[in-house]
Amino acid sequence: MSIRQFGHKTSNRRAVLALAAGLLIAAVPAQAAAAGTDLDGQVLRQSLDAVHEAGMYGIYSQVRDGAQSWRGASGVADVDTGRPVRPDMVHRVGSITKTFTSVAVLQQVARGTIELDAPVARYLPDLVPGERGRQITVRMLLNHTSHIADYVGPAFPSLLEGSGRSLDDNRSRTFTPQELVRLGLGATPTGQPGATPGSYSNTNYVLAGLLLEKVTGMDAERYITRNVIRKAGLRHTSFPRTPHIPGPHSKAYESLYGLIDPPKDYSVYDMSWAATAGAVTSTMDDLNRFYRALLRGELIGREQVAEMQKTVPVLAGGAPLNYGLGIYSYDLPCGRFWGHSGGVFGMGTESISSPDGGRQLSMGINLMKYQRLDENGYPQVSPIDVATVNHILTGLCGQSAAQARAAQPSFVPFAVDGLSVKR
Repeated sequence: MSIRQFGHKTSNRRAVLALAAGLLIAAVPAQAAAAGTDLDGQVLRQSLDAVHEAGMYGIYSQVRDGAQSWRGASGVADVDTGRPVRPDMVHRVGSITKTFTSVAVLQQVARGTIELDAPVARYLPDLVPGERGRQITVRMLLNHTSHIADYVGPAFPSLLEGSGRSLDDNRSRTFTPQELVRLGLGATPTGQPGATPGSYSNTNYVLAGLLLEKVTGMDAERYITRNVIRKAGLRHTSFPRTPHIPGPHSKAYESLYGLIDPPKDYSVYDMSWAATAGAVTSTMDDLNRFYRALLRGELIGREQVAEMQKTVPVLAGGAPLNYGLGIYSYDLPCGRFWGHSGGVFGMGTESISSPDGGRQLSMGINLMKYQRLDENGYPQVSPIDVATVNHILTGLCGQSAAQARAAQPSFVPFAVDGLSVKR
């Protein structure tokens, strides 16, 4: 993930680009300082409570430093009943699913059944035919330089009209992966295959799932479950088989920048629209376990991890990030971290780890696109954003680093990957 700073006089146009990208916007470029300090539970609790006090309905977080671990939750899982959130709640993690999918593809790369720089047409000639299929490589899918358009806009057309109607229309609709790919391929390409900056597109990772099915002869979600989720020892992570979130969970409230008022619960939702690009549910503990296992070479070899960390510039909603193969970099005051963010209707997630998996933070929220719009229709930085970044920096870099940023301009975390909303 690219780290981008906003000055006090920076235009709101730049802010909306970051909001659309699903980015954590943090502080200055990485320094050589070591990541984090010993965990201070009281300080972490205070920073987590501050996010709820700023207006977030509910938030849960787990921070790890070596053998130490802290977890906490603040706020409510249900605004009507007042049921509190818990640290172990199962959560829709959205585009963090892309890391799971990428790991599965790289397992096949290691086995020799997939070549990263081979054309997609070698594997899926009927789905991506012609010159386009010959020009786009597997690597371009995973690092978003294929320039295949995102299917989310065509699948949820009311969002392009400034309405949330499509969210309700599609609540029980089942999309096939082939249908999603056709929607993306049918839209205008965002550039020439391989060109940089790339353009973030969920279509890439649905295609990656279909590629997995082609070479393994197994349903992609089943393959990922057997060979990635179970291999990592994750007990509360899955591709749900129904529209319901399995296990104890929060409701998922979507505001759509005030277009849905009051925010509506979308926790019961057919997630076929996200597929291998964003349908996984997990817990914060499982996410930390997953990224630690990945970065330590326990899911794929060191050679494949190194491939994942070869980044290219990619635009997500217009904002730049340094994207690898299913992960991207976060340059924080205490060093470079790796991970991914995720956003679906009503739920947002950040999962961030130091390169050795020693220092980690995963957090989830249950109210999305909570920002207000200014007179020009652009989202404004929210007190929730400021408090969230403070908690992230406190967890990963320590209280002193977070305090050093307190007097600086605000930065924007969570949003929905690849989702554009007309304002």
